[in-house]
Amino acid sequence: MDLRYSHEDEAFRAEIRSWLEREVPEHGPAPDNTDWVARRAYDTVWQRKLYEAGYAGLAWPADHGGRGAPISQQLVYLEEYARANAPYISVNFVGMVQAGPTLIAEGTDDQRAFHLPKILKGECVWCQGFSEPEAGSDLASLRTRAERVGDEYVVSGQKIWSTRAQVADYCELLVRTDPDAPKHRGISWLILPMTLPGINVRPIRTIDGDSHFCEIFLDEVRVPVVNRVGEENDGWRVANVTLRFERGTAFAQHIIMMRSQIRHLVSLATRRPRGAGAAWDDPVLRQKVGWINANIEALWHTTQMCVTEAERTGAPAPYGSAVKLRYSELTQEMTELLIEVIGRPAIGMSLDDDLPTRRAVMDYLWSLQYTIAAGTSQVQRNLIAERILGLPRS
Repeated sequence: MDLRYSHEDEAFRAEIRSWLEREVPEHGPAPDNTDWVARRAYDTVWQRKLYEAGYAGLAWPADHGGRGAPISQQLVYLEEYARANAPYISVNFVGMVQAGPTLIAEGTDDQRAFHLPKILKGECVWCQGFSEPEAGSDLASLRTRAERVGDEYVVSGQKIWSTRAQVADYCELLVRTDPDAPKHRGISWLILPMTLPGINVRPIRTIDGDSHFCEIFLDEVRVPVVNRVGEENDGWRVANVTLRFERGTAFAQHIIMMRSQIRHLVSLATRRPRGAGAAWDDPVLRQKVGWINANIEALWHTTQMCVTEAERTGAPAPYGSAVKLRYSELTQEMTELLIEVIGRPAIGMSLDDDLPTRRAVMDYLWSLQYTIAAGTSQVQRNLIAERILGLPRS
C-alpha cells in the first residue's frame, strides 16, 4: 500500500480546497437540531452542490455516476473536507455510504439507474430498517414478516433505531421471507418507499434532547417484488455487504475530524485555569492526550487500509469491524476527556462564551450510542475474532 501523494493528487488538493473555502461559508451554519424539515433541506442542498461540482460519489465508479477517483484523491478529499469543517452529510449518510454502494454491488440495472442518480443529487433520503426491539444485537433473529402475494411482499413488523426516518424517502429494509428456514437464510433485503400505506414513523427523543432515532411500524405494507435486492432469502449476505460499508470506510471523515478535535482540546486545556497554572500543566492529562492522538493516527492508517482494500476488491474490507470498534470507544474517551478539561461548568451546561460547554456535553452524550449503533462493541469483537483472526465460534 503506497499512499504517498503525487503531483496530480496535490493539484486535486488545491482544487478541492479552493472550492470548499468558497462554498462552505456561503452555505452557512446548520439549522437547529429540532427542525428536521430545515435540516433535510440544508443537507440535500449541500449534496446537490457537491454533485454539480463533481465531488459527489467520489469513490463511486464513473459508470454509476461517481467520479471513480483514485484512492489517493479520495483520501485527499477527506482530509480537505475535514480541514474546511464542511457540512456533515447527515440525512444523506445512509444513501451515500450504505444503500448506494450496496446497490452498486448487488442491485439490478433498473434499481441502479433509478436510485443512484437521485442519491448522488440529494433528491432522495434513505434510512435503515435493520434493528428490531426484540432482536437486540442478534440481528438475524428479526421477526418482521414479508409474505409474497403475487408480485408484492406484504410486510408487517417493527423496526427501531432508524436514524432520520422521519425525513426519509426510502428505507433499506430487512425482512423474513421464509419463517421456516434457519434464521440467517430466510431473510431478504428490500427497498421500501416510505410513502407506502401502512407505514408509521415515530421519532424517539434521546438523552441529548434530539430525535435522530425513530421507530418504524409496518402494517401490511405492500412492497413490489422488483424492490428486492439480491435473491429471495439471500438478504443476510447482502446485509453484511451493507454493514461492512457502514463499519469500514464510512468512518473515514469522522476519524480525520478527530485530529482537529484533539487539537481543539489541547488549545482549550492550555487556556483553562487549574490551580496556579493551566489544565495542560497536568502530566496525566498530557499522557491521555498523547494516547488518544496516537490512537487516532493508528485508526486513520487502518482506515486507509480499508479504503484501499475496498477499491482493490470492489467490496468493503472485513477489518472494518476493527475500525468501527476502536472509533466508537475512542470517541467516548475523547469527549469524556474534553468534559474533564471543562470541569464543573459542564455539570449544568453553564453558558460561557469562552467554553464550548453545551456542544461538549451534547457530543459526550451522543458518543454513548456509538458502542451500540452499527453493531455493539461485543458483536464487533466476535466478528474480529471469527472473520479477521480466524478463531472458532464459541
